[in-house]
Amino acid sequence: MNLSRFFDIPSDLQHSYAGLIGLHLREALIPVLAGLLLALPLAQLCVRFKWVYPPLFGITTVLYAIPSLAFFVVLIDYTGLSETTVMIPLAVYSLVVLVPAIVDGVRSVPQETLAAATALGLGPVRRYLQVQLPIAVPAIIAGLRVATVSSVSLVSVGMLIGNQGALGNLLNDAQIYHRPELAVNSVVTTALLAVVLDAVLVGVRMLLTPWMPKESTAR
Repeated sequence: MNLSRFFDIPSDLQHSYAGLIGLHLREALIPVLAGLLLALPLAQLCVRFKWVYPPLFGITTVLYAIPSLAFFVVLIDYTGLSETTVMIPLAVYSLVVLVPAIVDGVRSVPQETLAAATALGLGPVRRYLQVQLPIAVPAIIAGLRVATVSSVSLVSVGMLIGNQGALGNLLNDAQIYHRPELAVNSVVTTALLAVVLDAVLVGVRMLLTPWMPKESTAR
């Protein structure tokens, strides 16, 4: 294999190697962020009204069971061959991980802590934002790690519907131009991105939870 061609990206992709990485990250991380912003109020709703959680979790699980390619194809009629077609399913998939993680983390807050917050005059919203969520950070970050790694890997499937920009397109070009180094580039770069992002989230958890023992933080 000619390593000098490893970073020689075909002109049909209209992006450099760095540009492909940037677009891949955008298509992977925006859905996770959107999923988190949606999961936070949904989790609070599930905590306050326990009967909401089973049907909500059931709906998200059913949507998660839909193969990503089939999800993309259904959306093409509405959003076309665009990044949006790829990002909407990824945001939905992230809910399956994030909602249970946040709910479990919030429910793990000791009742004594909640009673003290209530005694200080904190209402449900402030108690959720200022007390429950900070304590639930380890569980939330754990969910984010799974959602992020999953999103990074699934973005590549978007190349099957003609989505341009993601690293998955290198797999297609590897076949078209008979350049196996492009397939290696795609697989290795995607894996490295997942590892780096996971490490970043672990670092964020360590910064946000300095009270946790080092042994627990390292897991």
